[in-house]
Amino acid sequence: MEKVILIRYGEIHLKGQNRPFFEKALHKNIIKALSGFPDVKVIKAQGRYYIENFSDEAGVLDALTRVFGIVSVSPAYKTEKDFDTVAHAAVKLMELYLDRQGGDGPVTFKVESRRADKSFPMDSMTLSSKLGGRLLKAHDRLTVDVHAPQVTLNVEIREHAYVYNESIPGAGGMPVGTNGKAALLLSGGIDSPVAGYMIAKRGVELTAVHFHSFPFTSDRAKEKVIDLCKRLTRYCGAVRLHVVPFTKIQQELYEECPDSQLTVLMRRFMMKIAERIAEKEGALALITGESIGQVASQTIESLVVTNEAVSLPVFRPLIGFDKVDIMEIAQKIGTYEISILPYEDCCTIFTPKHPVTHPRLDRIKASELLVDGDTLIEEAVGNTEVIVL
Repeated sequence: MEKVILIRYGEIHLKGQNRPFFEKALHKNIIKALSGFPDVKVIKAQGRYYIENFSDEAGVLDALTRVFGIVSVSPAYKTEKDFDTVAHAAVKLMELYLDRQGGDGPVTFKVESRRADKSFPMDSMTLSSKLGGRLLKAHDRLTVDVHAPQVTLNVEIREHAYVYNESIPGAGGMPVGTNGKAALLLSGGIDSPVAGYMIAKRGVELTAVHFHSFPFTSDRAKEKVIDLCKRLTRYCGAVRLHVVPFTKIQQELYEECPDSQLTVLMRRFMMKIAERIAEKEGALALITGESIGQVASQTIESLVVTNEAVSLPVFRPLIGFDKVDIMEIAQKIGTYEISILPYEDCCTIFTPKHPVTHPRLDRIKASELLVDGDTLIEEAVGNTEVIVL
């Protein structure tokens, strides 16, 4: 009897002839996620992955539940496909469960069996029935409830037998790296890290672009964004963070352009710079954390004017989300507490008192001609700092 962790994946099962490509990507990402656990073995079997030879079960489980593509994980006993051996594992597992529950009152249970190996002499119903009888004899606190049990003992008969009673939800989605790369415009706020998480969950590799307005924004604000990016790497793997100096562009726009247009103009420059960096990185789209109507730059008219600045597609996964919805995801993935730290970002600098909410593209483009945009963009891209996280 050996302790293992059973890994299940979901959408990959639907990929037909492309399924091996997605399975290989998931396998690689699992190995990366467990790189801090020496001697751990990742084993591929039909429809499953298994983790063996680990000492830090809690740490391995925590790492696995953040790997996109994994639907759930279960600590399990791996045994030979012999009824008495399987029953011994089931009795031991239920004993551990009852010890954790404490007390001496009755506990309801049921047994669910899956016989993937049809050569096993018992069918699933017979195996479940006989295991249930063995458990009732071993533990007098147990009573059967097949409709709403407190605990379900699961048995899978595959290349070996696997016995478990816990299924821990994973991150779901698709393995990162199976759906191309995109550039995330990452501010220090709540929204953009969530947007990056949601797109990465669909298998997209991330590179990140942050606009830093030193000395108007401090090094603490920059460190805050680095910390946000580090938190995202727990789910999406390594990220190249591009820190773009944006102060000169903001000052030029402030001095030369109408005050009410500053927000939209800055947003267009950010998109143009992000597109340049995306092209260098091999990214095929941009990602933003915009949500319709949340601020002046996120009205439909403003979004249309912003989109016109670039030719790459712009992904906005939060476009229809309420702020409360976004905050809930931020709390779940661990970015919320970092995002609310009181360090300014470049979007709060030179904010107009009365920003235009229904900008006209012709007027915005006319204002852009008041500054040497190409030179400003080239200089910003050329002075960008790249941090690998």
